[in-house]
Amino acid sequence: MAELRNHLTLKRCPHCRVDNPNITEITRFSTNSFDNRHPRYWAVYNCNRCGGVVTGASDYPNGYVKELYPSEIEVSDSIPNKAKAFLNQAIDSLHAPSGAIMLAASAIDAMLKEKGYKKGNLYPRINKATEDHLITEGMSKWAHEIRLDANDERHADENAKLPNSNDAKKTVDFALALAEFLFVLPSKVERGIKNATESNKPIDETK
Repeated sequence: MAELRNHLTLKRCPHCRVDNPNITEITRFSTNSFDNRHPRYWAVYNCNRCGGVVTGASDYPNGYVKELYPSEIEVSDSIPNKAKAFLNQAIDSLHAPSGAIMLAASAIDAMLKEKGYKKGNLYPRINKATEDHLITEGMSKWAHEIRLDANDERHADENAKLPNSNDAKKTVDFALALAEFLFVLPSKVERGIKNATESNKPIDETK
């Protein structure tokens, strides 16, 4: 667990995902709740690679970090294994934009195949999923506004501009949103219904 020190020790930068980042303190301050019962000590840090800002909070001036913003991205176990593996790798590769885009596209490909959309390129399959009301029109439009054609990255198309970290983040964000829509939310709803049904079962007083 990281401590609120001059250097914030994290496995990866929450922004660029570089391994073992050099994250140094910029400033610190403290806050308290209106009733003085929740004092917190804050430090603001800068990733020296990407320039992203990270904020941490602790109960003590140099204590363990209990709050971290941005927080670490966690990929849900509700996502099928293959898509989850690609998505985790895409997140960890944000510092290498072309690789992150290819991995995010592979995650999206795996998710669509899991839902039965297996033939053709990604964009036509996304359009078909929209026609079948598997995903919304908004998600389809979002997909067409980001870089999803991994062929550009794999074959180094002469006419394709090299992607930057912002392009990669947009693609990974879409993949995460698609996973949430197709697998995570339905899983939460299913668990919620199951829990509600079990809580409403009559108690057998004979036991």
